[in-house]
Amino acid sequence: MGFGIDGVHDVRELIERINASERLRGSSHFSSAVYRNEPIITRGRQMASYLPERYREMRKISRWQEGSPRGRWLSDAELFYRQARFMEDFEDDCPYHGDFTAYYPTYTSMSDRQLRGYFTWRTAVRRGDVQEAPLSFAYVYLYELINGIGTKDALDGFHKLEDFWQTYRAFAPGIDRYVRTWLRDYVVYHGLDPTLLGDSADIAFDRALLGLVTQSAPFDPEILESIDIIAVSEDDVAEEISTEAPWAGIASAAPSNAAGSPLGTSVRQPGAAEHTGRTRGRRDRASALPLPPDTAHETELLAAIDMLSSYRVRLSRLYKDEPDALRHVACAVYVRLLAYYRRHRKNGFVETLFGEELNMSYTMFANAVFFEPQPHQPTDYQLDPIHWYRCRNSQWRCFRVCGTREKSPVLGKIMRAVDRKLRDALDYPHKLKDQQLPKYLDSMIEKEILAWTTWAAEHAARKVEIDLSQLAGIRSAAAWARDALLTEEEREDADETVQPEAPQVAVPAAPVVPPAAPVAPKSAGRKKQERSVQEAVSCYIPPADDMEVSAEGPGSANGPAAGLVTGPIAALTAPEHAYLEALLAGCPATAPTGVSEDMLVDKINEKLFDLIGDTVIEFGADGPRIIEDYEDDVREVLAV
Repeated sequence: MGFGIDGVHDVRELIERINASERLRGSSHFSSAVYRNEPIITRGRQMASYLPERYREMRKISRWQEGSPRGRWLSDAELFYRQARFMEDFEDDCPYHGDFTAYYPTYTSMSDRQLRGYFTWRTAVRRGDVQEAPLSFAYVYLYELINGIGTKDALDGFHKLEDFWQTYRAFAPGIDRYVRTWLRDYVVYHGLDPTLLGDSADIAFDRALLGLVTQSAPFDPEILESIDIIAVSEDDVAEEISTEAPWAGIASAAPSNAAGSPLGTSVRQPGAAEHTGRTRGRRDRASALPLPPDTAHETELLAAIDMLSSYRVRLSRLYKDEPDALRHVACAVYVRLLAYYRRHRKNGFVETLFGEELNMSYTMFANAVFFEPQPHQPTDYQLDPIHWYRCRNSQWRCFRVCGTREKSPVLGKIMRAVDRKLRDALDYPHKLKDQQLPKYLDSMIEKEILAWTTWAAEHAARKVEIDLSQLAGIRSAAAWARDALLTEEEREDADETVQPEAPQVAVPAAPVVPPAAPVAPKSAGRKKQERSVQEAVSCYIPPADDMEVSAEGPGSANGPAAGLVTGPIAALTAPEHAYLEALLAGCPATAPTGVSEDMLVDKINEKLFDLIGDTVIEFGADGPRIIEDYEDDVREVLAV
């Protein structure tokens, strides 16, 4: 049968119409698959439909085990263990790209194709090539390691378990939830060194909590009743093991665990009981902690608090600038809370935040398929001083603090409140936002801040400035005053009298009228000294403009310094002399440039005190004036 020209044209048009149709183009009848050359012959083990005989033999391991007088059914864990031992060294080469999901996955939950895919993937993993696969494959491999499948010994099994976890968690971070616990159980079950878990979050938390308990016990001894008294059972017989202070030391007679750590003795922390009276007696004090502060102890206490607080107070800006204040107030508030919770709450402060230590039954490798072929030997294992395990008749018990295992937001809120309120009290420039606090807590913080600021103000260091340039003048004036006060008899008894050199103070170059010899005050108590004072007075002789100033003699190169008044008032400078004259004349008296009037008046009063025996100049409503009773004495001294 043939087609005419018109028929051929119609066929071509139909083909073009079909190709132009989007609906027909997406039909399964028009596949876009590209075919390539493939080998006609493949190896049997690479064929998906082929099942090696080893798998068939593994499948024959029956769940029913014959025995006398009757058989028994194997548990899922024991069946998995037997099949895993049978397939321990098996390798395959048939990759599987499908999915596989099962709850507690084992070999029996896999199809033949999935089973071959798992052992192919495991072969690559054991060679160091860990590739992403169905998550259930990863758990089956973890179960094998937990049961000792493919490991040389316990230590080798731990490292393989840890290495696989660290690699595969990049594909499935969710396995952290289980593997962290299985690693700890693996160490405990096989009695390995606990330092293998050095980076464990549980051990790090226990160490931080242990530090807080240790630092809190002197102020709250009852904390030891809920953190470290443990009850254990052996063969259904209650047996008390009291460990009242595990950090203080453990007796050598106690049983040891596989790691060599003794367990289960009672040693009370030294000095804990003695602190009870001091703690209660401190309630009436202004601060819960002594002042001046014990810096070393407060530093340790704050470090323990900071490790378990969600607010890192030691990283605060205020702590960098005012460490003593923030450290003391934070620790004192914490100590107050220890006492408050012990009196007004069912549990203590630390127990409320982090829980109490409990004795409870424990399942090794929970949430894993694990079989124990032989009963575990009796074991006591101390993971850390407040986290212990005991095994009797293959029954495990755990002693640990049961509660939150994270940093406390409550403790963080308290530390932040202390930081914020102390910043306000110290007028610190960097403020924190306000937050609502319970009244009792707000009152505690206020009391401790007030106690600290009061004590700090009372014991603030005084700033003392010493002008060393004035020491020579002070010594000279003191020596002159000493000799001027000697009696006649004392002068006669002295073999040799050395006149001290009068203090020299520089004065302006302008000549000043020298005063006459001063006259001693008319007080009866100084009559015997009057003659000596008069003899000690020398006249003021201003040097020539070109004369070298010295202290050996007047009018020579070594004469008295220019502008000084020698004798009993030799310390008076020319400005001081002029100031007194102005006050006596009733004229406005001014202090030299750069010297305050108060300072000038004080110096004049000090210098005239030895002669007159009282303050000469006082400040009245109109300014400084010479006391009327001493005007004549001053005139005689100045010889006005």
